[in-house]
Amino acid sequence: MLKCRMAVIRRVTLLVLTILVLSTSQGGCESKKKPEVNSSFRSFADIAEKVKPAVVNISTTSTVKVPANPLEQFLGPNDDSPLSEFFKRNFGENGEREMKQQSLGSGSIINKDGLILTTNHVVDNAEEIKVKLSDGREFKAKVIGRDAKTDLALIKIASPFENLPVLSLGDSDRMRVGDWVIAVGNPFGLEETVTHGIISGTARVIGSGPYDNFLQTDAPINPGNSGGPLVNVTGEVIGINTIIVSGGQGLGFAVPSTLASSVVDQLKEKGKVVRGWMGVSIQNVSPPIAKAFGLKEPKGALIADVIAGGPADKGGMKSGDIISSFDGKEIKTANDLSRVVAGTAVGKEIKGTAIRDGKEIPFTMKVEELTEERTASKALPPLHGFGMKLEDMTPKLREQLKSEEKAGVVVVDVEPGSLADDAGIKPGDVVREINRKPVKNLAEYGAEAEKIKKGEPILLLLKRGKQTFYISIEKS
Repeated sequence: MLKCRMAVIRRVTLLVLTILVLSTSQGGCESKKKPEVNSSFRSFADIAEKVKPAVVNISTTSTVKVPANPLEQFLGPNDDSPLSEFFKRNFGENGEREMKQQSLGSGSIINKDGLILTTNHVVDNAEEIKVKLSDGREFKAKVIGRDAKTDLALIKIASPFENLPVLSLGDSDRMRVGDWVIAVGNPFGLEETVTHGIISGTARVIGSGPYDNFLQTDAPINPGNSGGPLVNVTGEVIGINTIIVSGGQGLGFAVPSTLASSVVDQLKEKGKVVRGWMGVSIQNVSPPIAKAFGLKEPKGALIADVIAGGPADKGGMKSGDIISSFDGKEIKTANDLSRVVAGTAVGKEIKGTAIRDGKEIPFTMKVEELTEERTASKALPPLHGFGMKLEDMTPKLREQLKSEEKAGVVVVDVEPGSLADDAGIKPGDVVREINRKPVKNLAEYGAEAEKIKKGEPILLLLKRGKQTFYISIEKS
């Protein structure tokens, strides 16, 4: 009886082990299967076929001035070689001569009326503009409007034309780093060239202007691609290719379509872009400045100067206020504020918040129009360092510096190799405040400086020419 029971147990155990081995083996096979490939997107060919017909080749002709004798800068004015004699005989001894220059670019047809979106630098100073469509048709075009600050332009081809292919502007705000994009254009005159890549960065500020907010892509773009579209996988334009980095690999920049849409609307209606103005000089909040102002993090737009009689002045804003929100939008950097204000309708009354003396305060102001006369100097970046010789402002110094400051402390010398020298502090800078306290002379400056303990930050408000800006340093 015992032997029978043991035999049954062995058989049951063997059966269970067999089942376990088989299930494990099957599970192992399944785990080694290749993952299914998403078949919804296999090729860029369909997108390219959709986009290419609406991308045009733009060629322009302009007149430029060049040296009458181009050899003079290399060989000197007294060179008597046969080639120099030829230039002197035909173009004069010196001065300049005019010559025709041709350039190429790209553009996108954006409506059936023949409007084409491109970049400003493609058509800037053009005396003649020709547009060639993908089907070979050629048209003359005229400029409807240009905006140098965003490097965008709107041109229109002359009728008659029919059956124009059109591209639509998409929502660039929805693009994420890693999204597929393709660039279409005419690099080096090679028509209908298509390249692909991804969005490798968003909201890029590269120092090309006050409203920088570029999309960055690794899709190859080259000279001739300028003005052409950067499109998403549905064929919508989400950027206008504008800048390449010389010598860079996989670094190109495009104006976002959301910005382009607002610019296009104004160019169609007015031929120019009207921007808002609040009448301040601003700068970023660096970590040292945040520490000096007692902020938890370096965020916001620091007002370095308020223009008398401007919207901000009327709204009660002061130098040293840090804008944290404007018209319902969070402000993280000075560039954020520049873009938001520029895009605000002229005459609109807005509400915002600012940090003053560590407390958040509300403000209200009515935005006015930015004109060339009102274009404020770009605030200098924060400087770091210390070590300078100071003197009271005197009539003689004021005359030498051609300064409008009637009082203050002037930097008259900076020790070579010192921290101040390395930081870029220059003779002629006028100290207007130290730690938010106005100073009219060396005595007041010294009294405030004595209150500061070693290792504590010192906040200086400086005036250099027409620029006013803050620096934060630490007392050694």
